[in-house]
Amino acid sequence: MADTNQGRLSGRIALITGASRGLGAAVAERFAREGAHLILVARTQGGLEETDDRVRAAGGSASLVPLDLTQFAEIDRMAAAVAQRFGRLDILVGNAGMLPPLTPVGDLSPKDWQAAFDLNVTANWRLIRAFHEGLRRSEAGRVIMVTSGAAMEAFAYWGAYAASKAALEALISSYAKENERTTIRANLLDPGALRTAMREQAFPGENPETVRPPEAVTHTFVSLAEAACTMTGQVARAYG
Repeated sequence: MADTNQGRLSGRIALITGASRGLGAAVAERFAREGAHLILVARTQGGLEETDDRVRAAGGSASLVPLDLTQFAEIDRMAAAVAQRFGRLDILVGNAGMLPPLTPVGDLSPKDWQAAFDLNVTANWRLIRAFHEGLRRSEAGRVIMVTSGAAMEAFAYWGAYAASKAALEALISSYAKENERTTIRANLLDPGALRTAMREQAFPGENPETVRPPEAVTHTFVSLAEAACTMTGQVARAYG
């Protein structure tokens, strides 16, 4: 079992969404190795238990929360439970996201557009709204939201996804400005191309061995989650 006493996140409480697989699970394992206690959120209990196995193997501990983040009122209830148990939240990682159908803007269905914004934008706003006071009670509250290069660079057929990530970036930039005189630091992280289910969905013919695994970017998450991090309102690029 790993010794987490001297980890860079030792004693810090971190909530990670989309933690049942892919990037979220990799970040959870890395945070565990760095000494954080984890609150892992995802829709599937089975997937969370698999991540919990990785966390325990890394010497960490986790609280598992099976939750559909588009059930927005449940986010408020989760925040209340976290406040009652821990009294604060040190790190909020908004990793959960979805890729709507890649189709011309004029052909997008209202349902697909709404689904993209519900999870990629509104759920993250509700998380911040629900956990803001908990982050304020931390000595060094840190918010890390996962974004994409699609927010800034135009790609045909990616309209709904790109618009949702651009909206997320605007939201976090505003939140960071509002909290410049507090101990909260809020940033976005663009991980670049990673070997995940979403990547496979977007590029089904791609050889996955040519793409980096999610573990390749977890060091950037740790840097942004540390109490020593002073950066805020920025987009960190975990590639190039």
